[in-house]
Amino acid sequence: MNIASSYKPNLLLVDDDTIFCNVLKTALERRNFEVTVAQNVKDGITLAKNLAPEYAIIDLRIGFESGLELVKELIEIDDNTQIVMLTGFASIATAVEAIKLGANHYLTKPADTDEIINALYKNAGDTSVAISDNPLSIKRLEWEHLQKVLMQHDGNISAAARALNMHRRTLQRKLDKRPVRD
Repeated sequence: MNIASSYKPNLLLVDDDTIFCNVLKTALERRNFEVTVAQNVKDGITLAKNLAPEYAIIDLRIGFESGLELVKELIEIDDNTQIVMLTGFASIATAVEAIKLGANHYLTKPADTDEIINALYKNAGDTSVAISDNPLSIKRLEWEHLQKVLMQHDGNISAAARALNMHRRTLQRKLDKRPVRD
């Protein structure tokens, strides 16, 4: 057997959605990846230290934890790890932070397996990305602002609520909603 043909790059998948992990793991294994799954940040860090994965797919929200912390840890373990941040709660603030922390790409759910794999291998920017003709809606601007303030307060909802002059539970309710699509 040819060694080159048997090579499978190792990939760490961290997401708290068990069904999603199982489906994506199977699809990635069919595309010749060796996939290891974790469903929380702590297990993701432990596995990353043991495996030193070449690739990682990290959910932004892992239970009540932030996948951004995991991106930071993965880069500290091995700055050559190619990381895709995957989320159903996309915002400009979290996209910027993910890239600044070392993620190579940021995709919104739903994303199919081919799109995710393309993102794993894509290391350069794309100047042909379409620029929207429409400004963001008021609801989307509010969502983006809340995310930005939350990021400025290191994810501390109470501190962000104080800065926004908003009740903490009100902010939590607004953050629990999916972002408005434009």
